[in-house]
Amino acid sequence: MNLSFYGATGEVTGSCFLIEVGDKRLLVECGLIQGSSEHERHNQDPFPFDPARIDAVVLTHAHLDHSGRLPLLVKQGYQGPIYTHAATVDLCRIMLEDAAYLNEKEAHWENRKRERRDQELLEPLYTRADARLTDELFVPLEYHQRTEILPGVMLTLHDAGHILGSAIAELELSEDDQMRRLVFSGDLGHRGEPILRDPDCLHQADLLIMESTYGDRQHRDWNATWSEMGEVFRKAREDQGNILIPSFAVGRTQMLLHSFRRHFDDWGLGNWHIFLDSPMAIKATEVYAHHMSVYNARAREVIGENSVPFQLPNLHMTRDSEESMALNRIRSGAIIIAGSGMCTGGRIKHHLKHNIWRRQAHVMMVGFQARGTLGRALVDGASEIRLWGEQVNVHAEIHTIGGLSAHADQQGLLGWYGHFDSSPPVALVHGETEAMQALAEALRTRYHCEVSLPKFRQTLNLLEL
Repeated sequence: MNLSFYGATGEVTGSCFLIEVGDKRLLVECGLIQGSSEHERHNQDPFPFDPARIDAVVLTHAHLDHSGRLPLLVKQGYQGPIYTHAATVDLCRIMLEDAAYLNEKEAHWENRKRERRDQELLEPLYTRADARLTDELFVPLEYHQRTEILPGVMLTLHDAGHILGSAIAELELSEDDQMRRLVFSGDLGHRGEPILRDPDCLHQADLLIMESTYGDRQHRDWNATWSEMGEVFRKAREDQGNILIPSFAVGRTQMLLHSFRRHFDDWGLGNWHIFLDSPMAIKATEVYAHHMSVYNARAREVIGENSVPFQLPNLHMTRDSEESMALNRIRSGAIIIAGSGMCTGGRIKHHLKHNIWRRQAHVMMVGFQARGTLGRALVDGASEIRLWGEQVNVHAEIHTIGGLSAHADQQGLLGWYGHFDSSPPVALVHGETEAMQALAEALRTRYHCEVSLPKFRQTLNLLEL
């Protein structure tokens, strides 16, 4: 009975873990490696296992750093079930199709250059056909539904409160009369999140595989965050510029729209035109609207019984590229929410090109920015950035709104761990080294527990726990 770590070791993205129980092999997560182009090239590396020999997959949530290589797994021979929450199934259908389209587009443009140089052509990492084959393998589950997914393997999903459908995966593994209970935290949500419930608290585990994204910091108080955002809107209105918000299509965008609705009058949002400039975010928002049963009570109260979630009187959905390009002619009074959340691609880069050099403009960074990304450069105070080979000066005011994170902070992670009986051992993943080390020290100090920081390809014998 073994657990091998094949991703998110010493970094935030690329989650992937292999469990071997008897003659069965179970994969938990199969995420994309994201960040700089150098990091992302590793998505082309061969899997450290044979995809055709995997018997089942468990997915905690739809974000691509957890789900984004599933079509590649299928392309290379996987044909088994993918167990996840029903809302995650709906989101993955959107996100994996979009990721596949971008793969095809990137390969097309690269191959046009290669043809002119008489070089060997590339194939996409995976295609939309691969994504559609992946869709057929999903098996939707609900929270707290204990299910035998393989002989000797029971799965229960618990609410992680991170994005719609996000789950903590509790696995009960049996082999030769030995039983081990593993708990994969997935990405744990930020308590008090505006739409979703707080993460479920569990009590039993022989080993926790726990995220550590913000293991070295504390988030701002929610009320302080709302005040900070209101001040950005006030200042931007005085400056008579636009506000650009690079936002993740799933989770962060819906949190923003819901918060705009709650604070519409407080923040003077009636004075703006608000544009959701992301086809994928628009589709994801529609999925969110169909799964209100997982919302917290406060969110359902704000929305009301007969109302439509995320509805604003001045919200414009810009689905096609012509509508998006037209936004670049607006010099004042526009709030533009666009992807990608780390400014690595998508429509936000075009809006940056037309606004970032303008002193009246404001950029509101509302999500995690991985090292090596354009978003991280802006957060770190870059005075100029490079867009399509052109150097562009940064004169817009950059605002980092840290309190909006959908991840638990250090105190949230420590508090969640504290509900477990007998201080079980912890393997920290999904965090940069500094965050992991800080959380490891805090866990050891407060709970006197055993904490490890697994290395890539490291294998643990679970029967030795």
